[in-house]
Amino acid sequence: MPAAAPAVAPTITVDKTSLENGGVITVTGQGTPGKPVFLEVFNENKVRGSHFDKTPNKETGKIPYKLYLADEIPAFYRIYVPTSAQPILDKFKKEGRGWSYSGALKETGGDVAYSEPGKRAIIVYQASLAASIVGSRGELLPALDDKERVRRSMQVVKGRFRSVDRTIVASVDQKDDGSFTAKVMIPQGVAPGKYVITAVTDKKAVSAPLAVENKISFPMRYMSNAGTSLNIFIPFFIVLALATFGVLMGAGGGFIINPVMLMLFPLPHNIVAGTVTPTVLFSQASGVINYSKIKFISWKVGITLGIAMLAGGFIGPVLTSMVTVDEFKFVFGWILFILAALMFWQTTPGYMSKNKKETAILKEFQKRAAEAAAAKAAKA
Repeated sequence: MPAAAPAVAPTITVDKTSLENGGVITVTGQGTPGKPVFLEVFNENKVRGSHFDKTPNKETGKIPYKLYLADEIPAFYRIYVPTSAQPILDKFKKEGRGWSYSGALKETGGDVAYSEPGKRAIIVYQASLAASIVGSRGELLPALDDKERVRRSMQVVKGRFRSVDRTIVASVDQKDDGSFTAKVMIPQGVAPGKYVITAVTDKKAVSAPLAVENKISFPMRYMSNAGTSLNIFIPFFIVLALATFGVLMGAGGGFIINPVMLMLFPLPHNIVAGTVTPTVLFSQASGVINYSKIKFISWKVGITLGIAMLAGGFIGPVLTSMVTVDEFKFVFGWILFILAALMFWQTTPGYMSKNKKETAILKEFQKRAAEAAAAKAAKA
């Protein structure tokens, strides 16, 4: 039986060199007969990715509590594998949140195309509770060797893009003569700029890269730290409504805006938390002014609570890098559920009848508001 032909670098062509807010690129090329072809596609823009290792060591049982932080992960990254690998991907999808990115790459053969994220530096911190309290990521650990850096970069990529469909796609249709065709989908709302496409047969047989430019225009705006483009009018009107309701509740609306943004837009949870925090200042500032005018503010209590919130502001941003989006949603969801249940309970007739003092205070506040409104009308 004749030996298989040695792999040579594939050649590729694309049907277009530019896109308008995403689209489909048809990639065609020629590979080595009998050798599967894989595509690596990434965007030139870089974003931050992280992985917090809290998996117990199989030998010692100890939890490492190490934070792996990469500042230059591609804003878009996918490996395209042969269509015959779809059953393998379906198997990993069934594993849910615990699916293994490195395992999926290995079983599909796509690990030969994995390259770009593994080149990027990864900083490692030894996290601790004491460090989190003072707003620190922890002790800086020595640099990783090349093999460990590649392995950890796969965990960072999975943490960034999360699902199987957003990291590995089975769309390379290859014929017996080695020629192949693949559909590369660049979704709407992803990063603008150059998308680099490379075909790979093995680590030594790599095609020359081709670039496709993805353009966006107003009202789409690119969020560089999130790696996502958004139509700015949509979140504007959503936040307008939510902030109005939030101020009525005595808050800036962040506790409502946060989960809504996570549900409606493909944004990392730590970016949502960080973005919502300063925006609440605007609604809070106007709320403070108006509540102060109608004498609804207890400054002594407010300042005391503000000091506690100041301390929490140091701890929270560090902790967001140490939890996954699923953990974030789970905890945040339960907090909202408990608060909603308590507020509903406090509106029941039984509760109100047992808390006459609270009812009297509420009536007094209503009286003050009415008097303030009447005085303002008289001056006008």
